[in-house]
Amino acid sequence: MMKKEDTYYLGKIVKKYGLKGELLAKIDTDEPENYEKMESIFLEIKGKLIPFFLNNSSLHKATTLRLDIEDINSLEDADPLIGKSIYLPLNTLPELTGNKFYFHEIIGYKAIDKNTGEIGIIKAVNDQAPQAFFIIEDNKHNEILIPVSDQFIDQVDRENKSILFDTPEGLIDIYKK
Repeated sequence: MMKKEDTYYLGKIVKKYGLKGELLAKIDTDEPENYEKMESIFLEIKGKLIPFFLNNSSLHKATTLRLDIEDINSLEDADPLIGKSIYLPLNTLPELTGNKFYFHEIIGYKAIDKNTGEIGIIKAVNDQAPQAFFIIEDNKHNEILIPVSDQFIDQVDRENKSILFDTPEGLIDIYKK
């Protein structure tokens, strides 16, 4: 059984397409073309991840996938899948290099600032706000927020599990009590 922590969220099934039970899924990715020709997906149903095999997956529009799911052959078959979240195994993610990273990948990394030194440990990334930000906890359990922005990220060091930031003067000091 696939566990949610071993997967990543790809998107959500938003509506039916055509009369043969095909579905359209809105996907959350910068590279939608990577998700054409998939063989299977996991859908979250009643809190569990259920595997579904695909006859075909193709881009419908820029961020929409058209899914032809095995054994879903009619509009009635497709109805219960609308609104379901789609997940894929983490091991299917392309490996990133340099200063590019997946949010889940850098949790637990040490945050260091060029100017002020060690900040703390990255506990999470909040991407629900208009501007995503790192949530970092220092050794006094203060929460420090740094926007996820290329201009503040100097280096991602996977080997030493750390990120070197170059933050504007005073940003880190705001959080020090």
